Amino acid sequence: MKKLILAFAAMAMTFGMSAQIETPQPSPFTKIEQKVGLTDVTLEYSRPNMRGRDIFGDLVPFDKMWRLGANANTKITFSDDVMIGGETVKAGTYAVYATPGKQSWEVIFYSDASNWGLPENWDDSKVAAKVTSEVYPLPMKIETLSLGFDDLTSNSAVLGIMWADAYVPVKFEVPTDAKVSTAIERAMGGPTAGDYYASAVYYSQEGKDIEKAKMWMEKAMEMTKEPRFYQLRQQSLIYAKAGDKKKAIETAKKSLAGAKEAKNADYVKMNEDSLKEWDAM
Repeated sequence: MKKLILAFAAMAMTFGMSAQIETPQPSPFTKIEQKVGLTDVTLEYSRPNMRGRDIFGDLVPFDKMWRLGANANTKITFSDDVMIGGETVKAGTYAVYATPGKQSWEVIFYSDASNWGLPENWDDSKVAAKVTSEVYPLPMKIETLSLGFDDLTSNSAVLGIMWADAYVPVKFEVPTDAKVSTAIERAMGGPTAGDYYASAVYYSQEGKDIEKAKMWMEKAMEMTKEPRFYQLRQQSLIYAKAGDKKKAIETAKKSLAGAKEAKNADYVKMNEDSLKEWDAM
């Protein structure tokens, strides 16, 4: 009996010791946080490796739904409602699944993200969006499954899926313009110089109504006791876009003088480049 007790004690110690050893996961977990316009987007997934295996058409069969990763669901979270494939996808967390094909993939955003892999019972009512995306062949092999955000703009981004010799892009659109426009309209009820300035710069950079941008910038400068060189720089660019070359040059020269006084080499160069472009230097 004593020998038996000692044997169990030794086994317990062995298991206790082994439980303290941490080893790398074969498919490491990754979390990516990305701001797209004014929308927060978070991507969580586990990353399998090729390990000498043939991937698409073998390890991952064609025309069969795949969890798009390893272990638990690949998940994407949006802080605002977004548009995917013409469908409105409400703010929240979604599992992302894919059905790979030779020429195109079907990518699905599924509202139940609590599964380990594919749901045991598929529910079509939980499909928030489904898109078909073209497969682009890569000139080299990508060992580790890589998901990320590509082609970022103020109003959209691409969820890029890359593994083995395939790249699959899935575009989604965020409501930046609607959010900014609403904020501008609300602020215009009692705008500050900062409100006018931010609104003017946004309209200019996004190619919206340049005459309105010009008006707002002039109001901002009128309300600002001593405009800074970087503010004058934006005003000069707006004048140039509006076709008022004379005022663009006058304002750029003021910005240049302020930048020189502040010893800001970047703004000195940008203003000098613009003045040369406008034949003023």
